[in-house]
Amino acid sequence: MVDVLPLVEARLNTALGEPDARAAVTFLGTDRIEVLRFREEDVLRYATLGMSRHPMTDPTAMLADPVEGPRAELVLSVRAGLADTDKVLRPLAVLAASPQVEGLVVAPGASLDVGGPLWPGAPFTSVLVGESGGLVEDLELDAPMDPVRFLPLLPMTPNEAAWKRVHGAQALQERWLSHGTDLRDPTRGSVPLG
Repeated sequence: MVDVLPLVEARLNTALGEPDARAAVTFLGTDRIEVLRFREEDVLRYATLGMSRHPMTDPTAMLADPVEGPRAELVLSVRAGLADTDKVLRPLAVLAASPQVEGLVVAPGASLDVGGPLWPGAPFTSVLVGESGGLVEDLELDAPMDPVRFLPLLPMTPNEAAWKRVHGAQALQERWLSHGTDLRDPTRGSVPLG
C-alpha cells in the first residue's frame, strides 16, 4: 500500500511553494491531519494534508475499499492581515477528518458547516466546495487508485449557505461572479441575494 501523503505534500509544494507554518490535529479514532500554511504576497493559503491518506467511502457501502474511491485535500485562500485567519486550522482539520469520522464523501458543490465561525469574528460558518484542477493540479496515482483532488473551499455566510440550499451551488457561484465578490476577503459581507 503506497503512502500517498509524501506525494501530496510534494504536489502542494510545487504549486504553492514551501509552507511557512504547519500544525497537526488528531481526533480520537482518526489519523492525524496536518494543515500547512503557504504565503504568496498578500494571500494566505491553508491546505490540509492527511485527508487523502484513505479513499472516501460511500456511507451506504457495506465495506470500505482501502484502495479505490475518491481522494481529496482541502485548500482555503484568504487575504492576509485582515483577520486572525490562522485560527482556521482546527475547523479545517475537522472538515478534513469528516470522511473518516462521518463517512462523508466531500465533492464539488457540497456545503460543509463547521458549526461556528471559521476563525474569531468570521462572518462565515460554512464553506462551498469548489472544483479541483485550478490552483493545485490533481495528483494522479497508480491504478486502480483514484487521483487526489485539491478542492478549493469558498467561505459562505449563513445567508449565502441558506440561499445555496434552495438555488444550488452553481447559482450562488454565478451570483458571486456577477457582483464581483472577492471570495478571499476574510471580512466580506454576504452577496446581495434579492
